[in-house]
Order: sequence, then structure tokens, then C-alpha cells
Amino acid sequence: MLIGYIRDIVRYPVKSFRGESVNKTNVMNYGLYGDRSHAYLDESRPGKYLTITQFPEMVRYKAGFMGEENLNKYPPVRITAPDGKQVPWNDEQLIKELEQRASAEITPVQYSPIHVPEGAIEEENILVVTDASLMKMKELWGKEELDFQRFRPNLVLSLIKYEPFMEDQWFGKTMKIGDVELKVKRHCERCMIITVDPESGDRDPSLHKTVISERNNHFGVYVTVLKTGEIAAGDEVYLFE
Repeated sequence: MLIGYIRDIVRYPVKSFRGESVNKTNVMNYGLYGDRSHAYLDESRPGKYLTITQFPEMVRYKAGFMGEENLNKYPPVRITAPDGKQVPWNDEQLIKELEQRASAEITPVQYSPIHVPEGAIEEENILVVTDASLMKMKELWGKEELDFQRFRPNLVLSLIKYEPFMEDQWFGKTMKIGDVELKVKRHCERCMIITVDPESGDRDPSLHKTVISERNNHFGVYVTVLKTGEIAAGDEVYLFE
């Protein structure tokens, strides 16, 4: 059954930095190509990464790949800082700036284009939200604007049947986009990250309170990859039992 189309594709080359919208990408076994493939280890917490939870202003640093996708080696990752300055993701001055502002000692870490471990991604492979649910959540929140980037999705779907939260009915079903096949697994349980404005870094706890009270703290669904391939914005999205 045709349920809609891909409206937006977003990947996050650096964990907890703002992501980049792309017109097309490869879906790997771990999720979108290069998603959370670069990160900063927090040396004060062995085995953990520096994230928005510890340093909310990470969302104001935008990360993007500078070049075509390559399965042997990532294209260079460029960071655009809040002041507009652009530097490589492992630039020494950038690292120092992050350490000073976050009051943490960090170490850059990069994973293979073929495999990004679950620790970096943290949950299932891909996070999906819908345009209808975003609009309904904005209404429930009662604010004029709701930047979908607060929820850090990988795919935003434009639905044919404009029904908010219809994704609650998708669990266990297979989502097919071209040759790509995805299994819809479960709700995404939200955390404080959605309280952070992606533009300013300011926090507003009222959004999280709304998601908790209206949606039992659920927004968006996780899918796992069954079959890899390429997807593009505008692609049709089908759902099967």
C-alpha cells in the first residue's frame, strides 16, 4: 500500500551536531550513509560520547560531507560553527573551543563507511517522522513554529492520508522505498534533546512536557534495515504486512 513520499532526508555526520539535508543517499546496514559516523568521546565518561545532553549548544554546529559518498573512505566533513566559521571536524581549534565551552576533554573518533556501531547511533538504524504528526504536535504544543530538527529524524514522510500518529499502526510491518526494505520496530521515546532549539541552543522544557502528557513520551518510530540500496527525496513509500 502506498502511504506517502519522502519529504526530507537528514543525516548527522557528527553525533549531536546539526545534520544536513540531502536529496539522495545510500541506506547501509546501520542506517543512512555516514549517519553518526564521526563523534567526540567524552574522556570524563569512559566509552561515552559528548552529546547535546551534556552540551546543548552542539546543535548549533552544522556538519556536512564535502563530496560524493564513497564506501572506501568518507568525504571530508566540514563544520559550520555558530559564528559562521567553517573548519574540518577534527580541527584543533574547534576541539579546543568545544572542550572549553563544554568543560570536557574530548577525543575525535571516526567509524567505517561500512559499519557504524550501535553505540554511536544508540538506537535502531533509522528514525522516521511524518508531516501530519509534526503538524499535530505543533498544535498540541501551542507554539507558532516547531522545527522538525528538534526531533533529529532521518526521514520525514509526507503522507497521502493525512492522519496524525498513524505510524502507531505500523509496528511489525515492512516499509519499502524503491529497492530498500525497512522493518518498523517501535516508538522513539524522547529525551531532553527535543527541548533544545536547533538555531539558538536555548531550552524550552514545555515541548518535552507536551510529548509526555499527550503522547506518553513517544514521537516518531524506529525502523531497522532489511535490504540496503539508494533512496531519494520524492520517492514513494509503501507499507506491507
